[in-house]
Amino acid sequence: MVIPSIPSLQPQPWQKGFFLYGRKSSEAEDRQVLSIESQTEELKKLAERLNFPIRAILSEAKSAKEPGRPVFNEMMHRIYSGEADGILCWKLDRLARNPVDGGSVIWAIKQHGIEIVTATQKFSQSDDNTILMYVEFGMAQKYIDDLSRNVKRGLKTKVQKGWYPGVAPLGYLNDRYNEKGDKRLLKDPERFPLLRRMWDLMLTGIHTPPQIVKIANTQWGFRTRQTKRTGGKPMARSIVYKMFKNPFYYGWFEYPKGGGQWYQGNHESIITREEYDEVQTLLGRRGNSRGRTLNFPFTGLIRCGDCGAMITAEEKHQLICSSCRFKFAYRNKDRCPRCQTKIETMKDPKFLHYIYYHCSKSKNPRCLQGSITSKQLEGEVDAFLSRISISQRFKDWAITYLQELHEQENKADSHIAKTQQRAYDDCLQRLKNLLLLKTSPENIDGFLLSDEEYSKQRYELLHEKSRLERFLHTDSSVPDWSQHAERTFEFASRARGWFAEGGSQTKKEILSTVGSNLTLRDKKLTIEARNPFLILEESLPPLKDHIPTIEPGILGGNIERNESLGLNGLTLRGGRDDVRTYERKAKSLVKKIYAFFKKVKEHFSIPSF
Repeated sequence: MVIPSIPSLQPQPWQKGFFLYGRKSSEAEDRQVLSIESQTEELKKLAERLNFPIRAILSEAKSAKEPGRPVFNEMMHRIYSGEADGILCWKLDRLARNPVDGGSVIWAIKQHGIEIVTATQKFSQSDDNTILMYVEFGMAQKYIDDLSRNVKRGLKTKVQKGWYPGVAPLGYLNDRYNEKGDKRLLKDPERFPLLRRMWDLMLTGIHTPPQIVKIANTQWGFRTRQTKRTGGKPMARSIVYKMFKNPFYYGWFEYPKGGGQWYQGNHESIITREEYDEVQTLLGRRGNSRGRTLNFPFTGLIRCGDCGAMITAEEKHQLICSSCRFKFAYRNKDRCPRCQTKIETMKDPKFLHYIYYHCSKSKNPRCLQGSITSKQLEGEVDAFLSRISISQRFKDWAITYLQELHEQENKADSHIAKTQQRAYDDCLQRLKNLLLLKTSPENIDGFLLSDEEYSKQRYELLHEKSRLERFLHTDSSVPDWSQHAERTFEFASRARGWFAEGGSQTKKEILSTVGSNLTLRDKKLTIEARNPFLILEESLPPLKDHIPTIEPGILGGNIERNESLGLNGLTLRGGRDDVRTYERKAKSLVKKIYAFFKKVKEHFSIPSF
């Protein structure tokens, strides 16, 4: 950066003048800004006192511990070209802290006869004191070497204590209060919980990192940590990939990076080692490409029933040779390994494609659980979905009954609200009457109401008024929990069809929506139904069991009821009592679903395809 020289010290045509050079160590714009300004002002005064004309004022924010400063190199080039008589600087270490730059300055004094003038001393060829320059440049270099060793020693000590050196990763903050050398990493109270939720979304196996970034930025309003120059922006996609691959979040870090030395940190981890390994499997860091891993619908969801490791998938492409009937993996091959017949010349070769699911054996390499084909596994899932499946007519009837329940609850709550309002109005009137009685002319001497009785009754009425106000200020409208229940019945009526016709992502979303703690053992898939589907699984068998053998025909007196319950065209051997019992059990099921959503008071994300 070149600053125009001051007019009063502008060199005349017959003069060369001096370069005024200032430098600060940090390249950050907000650090040591006054350093260069103060150097420049002091050097201007020095030049005026010594009557030195200033050729140009040069400055830069660059460390001098290594060669390569552009402004300094340009200045020395101009010195070698004979443009100036010398250099004005505050101290010699402003010019150089390394032997290369220090040597170029000394060489310019020896060969070009320039002068180096500081605030306290002058160096020139005639003064024969360049030996002092060697000493000062050497001391500057020694200072840099000592500083580097001290910093490395401090960082090593900090690492050995279990604290990560440097800028805190996303989700953590650097400690600003402890003494230097004892600073720790603290949880970022704003972002730490959000990062945990992002890991949870990834662990479901449903969401991809780009989808998680979109949810965090748009739905949660996630913004990066604000600093003086950067931050306060939505999370970039590259950041979330780095986060999901960083062992720091389960408590370990490498220092120095790439050095192969790992340390267990004392910071609070966001995830466990097992959760980290699961995410790495989902990201495809175990030898499979990430795209291929995510194409398998059930990876990342199921564990081995024996050793607890995750179930992984393997795709096989095979071919049966039309000549010798030998079956082999044909990818990366151009001919049959047995008869050497080229694949392109085979007549009607049979191509086979299989997907097998099996234990990844990451926890027990000797796990004896065998593999299961994707078709068999899908059959296990379909069998589970059949246990929570309802007919379209039952779904329609259940939704109608849900609307009735909601209307009944609205009416009941409206009646309660009116009762509470009447009680509140009555309390206000009693307070008013109490005050009128206290201030009436007949009560001057306290004959009707003494001060003690007034205070006691007024306190009780004010307490009752405060209690009633809490109810009145509460939103009396009933949230429409029936909407969540309706989505449940809609999902239960169509899940099997969606699963049969859907792709890999659809199958994965359906399975993760209805089930948890999925385990595969002896080719049998065990699924624990999530609520509210657990209610369906427990309530539907008694409903179905109550219907005896179904025979053609219509039960005369119950045609309308049969149609509403989805029994149109069917007769129950038990007659009217069976239909009434069936209806009672069906209503009980709907009430349980409705009560569940009313109790948990949260929106369940039930997908629709």
